[in-house]
Amino acid sequence: MVFDRITFDTKIMGGRACIRGMRIPVSIIVGQIAHGATVEEILTDYPDLEAEDIRQALEYAAWLTQEEVFTA
Repeated sequence: MVFDRITFDTKIMGGRACIRGMRIPVSIIVGQIAHGATVEEILTDYPDLEAEDIRQALEYAAWLTQEEVFTA
C-alpha cells in the first residue's frame, strides 16, 4: 500500500502518523469516526483536511490491523 498522505516526522507530534505533515494525527481522525463523527463533521472541524485525507487515514488504520495470530 502507498500512503502518500500519511507522514512521519519526529519534529511533528513526536513522529506519530499525521496527515500531510500537519499536526493532525491519524489517530484523531480514526477516533472521531469510531465515535460517530461524519466525514463532513470532521472536514468542518479541520478545514485544512480533504476527504481523501480521511479515507487514507482509515485505510492506514485498517492496514495496521492486518495481523497474524498464532495459537499454541
